[in-house]
Amino acid sequence: MHIEWSTFFIQIVAFLLLYLLLQKLAFGPLFGMMEKRRQLVKDQIQTAENNRKQAEQLLEEQKLSLQQTRKEAQDIIEQAKQISSKQADEITAAARAEATRVKDEAIRDIENEKHKAVAALRSQVGAMSVLIASKIIEKQIDEKSQEQLVEHYLKEVGGNQ
Repeated sequence: MHIEWSTFFIQIVAFLLLYLLLQKLAFGPLFGMMEKRRQLVKDQIQTAENNRKQAEQLLEEQKLSLQQTRKEAQDIIEQAKQISSKQADEITAAARAEATRVKDEAIRDIENEKHKAVAALRSQVGAMSVLIASKIIEKQIDEKSQEQLVEHYLKEVGGNQ
């Protein structure tokens, strides 16, 4: 095998020129695009990581918000129970006050009726006394008979009470 040095050098020079041209025209832009693609993938990974962290943070905030909402709902329920208990006590107290008022009014009515009955009885006693006096005068009886008559009428009045 015989090597031709002139062809060999021409091929080396042609290869070097081709390599330089490829380096400038093809490899540079190709490596540039690959670098841009690598940077884009790196940015997307970083964005995805940031989004994941934000999602975790939002999830924690939502959990805290849900716990706080549950606590507020429980507080509202407790407050409603207290208010209903207080209202029940107020209604009971109002009913007791009304019952006491009705009872007092009934007692006053009874007292009034009692006073009216006593007044009517006094009126009747007065009328009977006048009747007794008129009978005494009519009969012209002695003192002993008069006392017996008065006692008899007083017993009648006492029995009617």
